[in-house]
Amino acid sequence: MIQLKNISKIYGKDGGQQIKALDNASLTIDKGEFVAIIGASGSGKSTMMNILGMLDRPTSGEYYLENKEVSTLTDDELAHIRNKKIGFVFQKFHLLPKTTAEENVELPLIYSDRKNTHTLAIEALGKVGLSNRSKHRTNELSGGQQQRVAIARALVNEPEVILGDEPTGNLDSKSGLEVVGVLQELNRSGKTIILITHSSEIAEHANRVIRIHDGKITEDYKVEQPLDARAELAELEKTNN
Repeated sequence: MIQLKNISKIYGKDGGQQIKALDNASLTIDKGEFVAIIGASGSGKSTMMNILGMLDRPTSGEYYLENKEVSTLTDDELAHIRNKKIGFVFQKFHLLPKTTAEENVELPLIYSDRKNTHTLAIEALGKVGLSNRSKHRTNELSGGQQQRVAIARALVNEPEVILGDEPTGNLDSKSGLEVVGVLQELNRSGKTIILITHSSEIAEHANRVIRIHDGKITEDYKVEQPLDARAELAELEKTNN
């Protein structure tokens, strides 16, 4: 589904100091995989996310999405593909204040030709277990619930890929497991999940881990028995009771 060939990204002006954020990185992600991309701050994982999400262009190399080279497309063409193919979930939620969960989820539909936006928003909230919170304003929701609203917003256009940038980074352990559990359920339903994280423990919930260091891919391995977030939540609740 996704193929990066010899991708490099260099920041900096000609003649000035240059930083190579990605260095000749190549990878393939198949449809339906749950992939965690892990690295420390400054490793290049955020740059990788921006390129995978078509929010930035590589300095050199090729990016194929469903066998189509996308790194040479116009900004308008990239925006169209992003809206149709990729759902984004960010660390800071990026929800609109003083609006309801339902209104936040409906937002991406403004830029599409979809009808029945109310019904679609409620369905998306149902997929993340928040049907009963649709009329709640964002400031009335917990951090974990706000992130699940953000996931519902990412889902509402029915993208094939969910791209999460540190989606558990601002959450406590329980809320983080709830979010990872939702991502695992979405993966089981057929969605391709790409999770950017600095946490090895979070990464072990994925089926495959790609490690980045100094802009290079240093490890790429399958996880034989991914951690089950739902089971961990059940154990945590049992311990707390």
